[in-house]
Amino acid sequence: MSRIRRVILDTSTLVSAALRTGSVPAQVLLQALRTCEVCASVKTLDELAQVMDRKKFDRYLDRQSRRAFVSLMRRHVHLFTVQPADLTAVDPPCRDHGDDKFLALALASEADALVSSDDDLLVLHPWRGIPIMTPADFLDSRMTP
Repeated sequence: MSRIRRVILDTSTLVSAALRTGSVPAQVLLQALRTCEVCASVKTLDELAQVMDRKKFDRYLDRQSRRAFVSLMRRHVHLFTVQPADLTAVDPPCRDHGDDKFLALALASEADALVSSDDDLLVLHPWRGIPIMTPADFLDSRMTP
């Protein structure tokens, strides 16, 4: 695999990173922030904020800390504009059309990889030449030159 310069971390990966310190997704986030451009769009960041605000996560991390995590992500990602044409160009689409925003972002940002724990995205690997990998696969790929 060629060097990953631009990477997209989907919402499931980011939520896991925030809620489980030291987990594989948390390691992925740290590694990606150190070595790559972590790509996001307004829609992907809005989804992260919405998901992180769910009451069900209160037992893992207080709401204030979760909101601080979202703010941290907003400051440290590279924001890309996803045009309606990018969303229209998503072909083949994800079987969960809510995840098409990550594929459109992959096109708009010219991402080198998309990291996800979501089977709806993983089943598309590789999507239009872009690897879709699990967090563990991303870490393994970063270990080799």
